[in-house]
Amino acid sequence: MDQQTMAQVQRSSLADQAADVLLERVRNGEWALGAKLPGETTLAAQLGVGRSTAREAIRQLAGLGVLSSRQGSGVFVTSLEARDDWDLVLRRSDILAVIEARTAIEAESAGLAATRRTPTELRAIRRTLAARKLSYTAVEAHVDADTAFHRAVVHAAGNPILLELFDGFTPRLRPAMIEMLRLRGGLGSEDFNETDHDHHADLAAAIAERDSERAAALSRAHLRSLGDALTGPKARP
Repeated sequence: MDQQTMAQVQRSSLADQAADVLLERVRNGEWALGAKLPGETTLAAQLGVGRSTAREAIRQLAGLGVLSSRQGSGVFVTSLEARDDWDLVLRRSDILAVIEARTAIEAESAGLAATRRTPTELRAIRRTLAARKLSYTAVEAHVDADTAFHRAVVHAAGNPILLELFDGFTPRLRPAMIEMLRLRGGLGSEDFNETDHDHHADLAAAIAERDSERAAALSRAHLRSLGDALTGPKARP
């Protein structure tokens, strides 16, 4: 490894700079296509940054299609060049449109579910919530478990048109959510996944407590955070 690669990243825009250094190392052939990168601790030490910054750099390059995080296996090189920026913008735009549609359906459904849910429907929400918690092993499995949970909430709203809209929307929703997770770099860290589960558990609790305003607000806030993750300052366009 040459001196330039080993040089510490400067303190401004650390994650962006760390991502640039890692991308340059990939382009220079330090890791072959399909090769596994060193662990976060090793990469962080090489770059002179913290583990969280190294993790964010990896996520950025995963969003550009250069790296792929595989739960329990590590981080692998999936491309020697970043995807075209404009292509990435278009893909994010499509996902954002899906998130907006989800918000329109699911936030209203969450509020209605808190008012109308039956004991049987509440059990279904809790059952799908528990299954969702166990799904942080593969992107596709997690998206399917997540969709099942949100469908249970929509079903509990007691509005057949909302449920029909959700079911009709699912074929578009699934690939968009899978793509979103891949842009984000795959499933998150253990801490991130625990926080994500807690958000959904709070929604289930609000429905159980018949707090319609809180249920709708939690649903809307969660979906807004998904959009923010794609368009915020840390997202690489």
